[in-house]
Amino acid sequence: MTPGPETPLPHLDTSRPHPARVYDWWLGGKDNYPVDEELGQKILAVDPSVRRGARANRRFMHRATRALARAGVRQFLDIGTGIPTEPNLHQVAQSVAPEARVVYADNDPIVLRHAQALLRGTAEGTTEYVHGDVREPDVILARAAASLDFGQPVALSLVALTHYLGDEAHDLIARYVKALAPGSHLVLSQVTPDLLPGAVQQASALFRQSGTPFFPRSLAEFSRFFEGLELLGPGVIPVSGWRPDPEDVELQEKGIVTVYAGVARKP
Repeated sequence: MTPGPETPLPHLDTSRPHPARVYDWWLGGKDNYPVDEELGQKILAVDPSVRRGARANRRFMHRATRALARAGVRQFLDIGTGIPTEPNLHQVAQSVAPEARVVYADNDPIVLRHAQALLRGTAEGTTEYVHGDVREPDVILARAAASLDFGQPVALSLVALTHYLGDEAHDLIARYVKALAPGSHLVLSQVTPDLLPGAVQQASALFRQSGTPFFPRSLAEFSRFFEGLELLGPGVIPVSGWRPDPEDVELQEKGIVTVYAGVARKP
């Protein structure tokens, strides 16, 4: 898998924290820098649930991907991929259906560098990476179309991404969904202020002070992303409760996770 000849390696700025690298630090990864750890520590001090939330998000991605692959989905577009943390989405999908085709999209240079080195599909399937910003749907969809057939169902995954998007978020997601064939699915998770409002407010302020826009959403605001789609059971729910495995039940018992999740089908 390669990011494609049209994508040169961009400059890697390590002087400012980046959400993908902060997320990697919360997950216990090594692909982050002191500025990322510093912000991660500050946010963890005001919202002790964020580390649980990062882990719960990853586990939700695994369960949703596995469920859709078992249901027959064979194409996946994951936007806002983040730094690879095994198992990655392509590994989960291709463990169920080795022929599954997966395209990752992200705009972080460090993700691009890891994509070149680490993201490998199985011999039967195809795994590709495109460098692009979620705010440019036409660019991402055009590049992904080199590997995916948008005339057939695609699972579109934006896990822990929409809270970095402001007022444009609902229109952006609608543009992506419009490009998908009937039978496609939308997989989303999003930080919410509903469950721990004070902590989430302080964490949001720290993100914004670091230069990263951050927009937690209520249940009603998050549910709007699924308008016109058919929600899969159990609907929109705190992330650890979406079709939980035993380990997810244990995670719920450790405390609140301030993240909603949902999966919906395009009729």
